[in-house]
Amino acid sequence: MTQADDPAARLRAILTSQPGLALAVSGGVDSLTLAHGVARLAGQVPRVFHAVSPAVPVEATARVRRHAEAHGWQLTVIEAGEFADPDYLRNPVNRCYFCKSNLYARIAGATDATIASGANLDDLGDYRPGLTAASERQVIHPFVLAGMGKAEIRRMAAGFGLSDVQDLPAQPCLASRIETGLPVRADDLAFVARVEAALTTLAGPGDHRCRITAEGVRIELQPELLQDAALIARLTAEATRLCGADHRILTTIGPYRRGSAFLHDQ
Repeated sequence: MTQADDPAARLRAILTSQPGLALAVSGGVDSLTLAHGVARLAGQVPRVFHAVSPAVPVEATARVRRHAEAHGWQLTVIEAGEFADPDYLRNPVNRCYFCKSNLYARIAGATDATIASGANLDDLGDYRPGLTAASERQVIHPFVLAGMGKAEIRRMAAGFGLSDVQDLPAQPCLASRIETGLPVRADDLAFVARVEAALTTLAGPGDHRCRITAEGVRIELQPELLQDAALIARLTAEATRLCGADHRILTTIGPYRRGSAFLHDQ
């Protein structure tokens, strides 16, 4: 297999040509696999920067800490800073731009190294204002440069033996559950985290979402789960209990739709 046909070889060439990268690691499959790639393909100690905020799931932070400790990474935990930005808090259609601008500014304030993200080829097909913020900060995307999409990254994670990472569902920040135009509030994000934790406990891991909309709370599940009447009854009861305890209204339980809280016409 030539380097052109081998994703690992392409990624190795990119990482070895740019030693000492500052890796922005969220705790998802992409950025964690990138950090392991730096160690396993390029033979370098990963320099990992992980941001914490009300929008970052605590389990993602725990996962980053666990991998860093187990594999000897150089980990710096920083405050993301976006909750001090009124442009972010008003939740416009380009909210991610303000989130990533704050993130990369905080990382740049802690290091002079080139910042690298776990963005991949599949991300380029979506509306990703965060990529504009990355461009403004000269952030590089090794997976994009190596021509790798999500499926190839998952295969690489499996090849690295990352059993707790390779099948992780998509994990966008908790603010992605707030309908565009509704303000981002820390108590809303904490509520979303509680409900989604309950959904995972009852239904198992998967693409489960708790959305906060102008009408109320919408629960989204993997479509096949909606055929299990007994499970839906349990999920409905638990979601109703959690909503009631938080003075919220459960409006619907339906199929998972990626990015359904994002309203393009706002």
